[in-house]
Parts: sequence; structure tokens; C-alpha cells
Amino acid sequence: MRIGVLAASSRTNPAAIAKITAYAATAFPETELVFHPQCLETDGHFASSDFRRAAAFLEYANDPAFDAIWFLRGGYGSNRILAMVMPELGRAARHKTYLGYSDVGFLLGALYARRIGRPVHGPMVSDINRHDGEATVARSLGWMVRGDRAGLEPGLDGRPSAAFNLSILTSLIGTPWLPDLTDHVLIVEEVSEPMYAIDRMLFKVANATQLKGIAGLRLGAVTAVQENDPPWGETLDYMMIRWSRDMGVPYLGRAEIGHTQANRVVPFGVV
Repeated sequence: MRIGVLAASSRTNPAAIAKITAYAATAFPETELVFHPQCLETDGHFASSDFRRAAAFLEYANDPAFDAIWFLRGGYGSNRILAMVMPELGRAARHKTYLGYSDVGFLLGALYARRIGRPVHGPMVSDINRHDGEATVARSLGWMVRGDRAGLEPGLDGRPSAAFNLSILTSLIGTPWLPDLTDHVLIVEEVSEPMYAIDRMLFKVANATQLKGIAGLRLGAVTAVQENDPPWGETLDYMMIRWSRDMGVPYLGRAEIGHTQANRVVPFGVV
């Protein structure tokens, strides 16, 4: 299997490239990882300019020699290339897996909205740098290369699902890039936000007309929570129950996704 690796958002840590290459050669020898030269480029905050990142994405997505696109890391910036890349995706792009999470949710959502390829929320290349990072990236490689279901989020129950970072999801609401998630179980996770900001984003999710008709909400990991002054006084689960009630959908409990070593794989749609 030939997997193209891109950096669609923030500039990257080059150390991850050598580590993932060595690991994949041993654990998944049937896999060829091809890193676009753009992965090592920088332009301020970003992994090269918007135009360069868009061109790299289109080059690999439209190349039938690649079976999948695996994103190197998140950060910020994939939203800035949506208008450039989505109209230019051809036939080959419709037969690929696209795997990442965090900021890459912009691309996954836009692809799913247009039924292009197989978007998947799951660990990225940079997760090799986490503690026990080999086990983390093995879930994504196992799913892409061998169809291994062991790395899937264990609560997937046969209904269509979609997973997003909460900040990315709320940014997609009100735009043409948000997919129709009617009858989907929507799974959200968050990192580096105070509780009041999480509550505010859940307010938007609960009241978004574009999300009416989802089957239910689940909550992944919420990590590196910033201090709330004064103390917030509510648990995350209580917040989810309250906003799910306002939305008129069930809160279906916790999920194993997020900015953690335990992040698992959630294919968009039905597995």
C-alpha cells in the first residue's frame, strides 16, 4: 500500500518523519510512506504557504498511485485551503482514505460533505512522538493498510458516526463545508480550552440548525483544560447532558478519541 503524507496545517517536527519511517518499515513492511517535500517547508506559522499546501494536497489526492493520504499533524491552517482544493479533486481522489484529526477535521468534513473518498478521524504521523506513540500510530496504519478493526473506537455500534475536535466543528457550523450529519452519532473532543469556552461551543452545537437530526452526542477526551477563575462548578458529563437535552438528542457517553495516546480510529459514516 502506498500512502502519501502531507502537512496541511502548521509547520512540523521533522523528527517524526524518521521515527515513523523506521517503525513502518518494521511493523508494516507492505507499506510505502511517501513524504511530500512540502512537509519540511515553513511559512511563518504554516507548513509552507496556503498555495503550496493546496498544491501538495491536490498532487497526492489526484494521483492514482496513492491509496491513502495521511496527515502529518494538525495545528491550524487546513481551512485556508478548502476553497482551493475541493473544486479540483478528480476521480482518483474519490477512491482514497484520508486520515487525521484536530485541525485536519476541516478537510475531513469538507470531503465527507461531498462524498469524496473515505475520511477517517484517527492518529496522525506526529503522534509517533507521544509516550508509547508506536501503539498510537499502529491503530491508523492497521486500519489503512490491513483493515484491522482492533484500533476502532470501541463504542461504534453500526450507526453512522463522525468525529471532530469541538473548536473545528463549531468553526464549520454555518459554512458549506459542514457535512449533513443526519442520523449520525456525533463524537467531539477538545484540548487547551477553559470550561466556559467548552460550554460556549456546546451551546453552538446544540442550537445549530445544520445539526438538527443527529442521532446523539458522545464526548471524547478533553485535555490540558485551562484554569477557570472562578472555578467552573460543573462536570463535563453534566454539560454534555444539559446541552444534549436542549438539542433534543441523547447523550451517549464517553468515547476514546482526542489529543491523547489513547486516540482511536473513527471512520466517517458506517464502518
